[in-house]
Amino acid sequence: MISAQNALLSAIYTRLASDGDLTGLIGANGISDRLLPRPKLPGITFGECTSRDYSTDATSGAEHLLTIEIWSDAQGRKKLNVIAERVRMLLHDAQLEPEDTVLVNLQHRSTRIRRVVKTGYFRAEALFRAVTECS
Repeated sequence: MISAQNALLSAIYTRLASDGDLTGLIGANGISDRLLPRPKLPGITFGECTSRDYSTDATSGAEHLLTIEIWSDAQGRKKLNVIAERVRMLLHDAQLEPEDTVLVNLQHRSTRIRRVVKTGYFRAEALFRAVTECS
């Protein structure tokens, strides 16, 4: 199940990093696995990912609930909304090909935007649900 999760996250990274419009919004190195101590914003990080067994008698599968975090130090939410919408468009119902895994579906569930009081940054949390099967 962890290998399916890693393969899914790798495929998502590739999809996001290869989009010229998104790169134009966040910069060439704007996607990382975690928020760095002195981040260059705006940027995208991979947040929480929970996987559980979703096997049937016929197939070995997993359900993944994952959060893509979009960070901005801008004064308002406008640019953050634009980036979050681009991420949603790139991933919702995307036909990704994770290594050694079949992506059955990938669905956007919700996006929540809030201001992080401690840093003053704005953060969008885009929640997705994916189902994978072993190939």
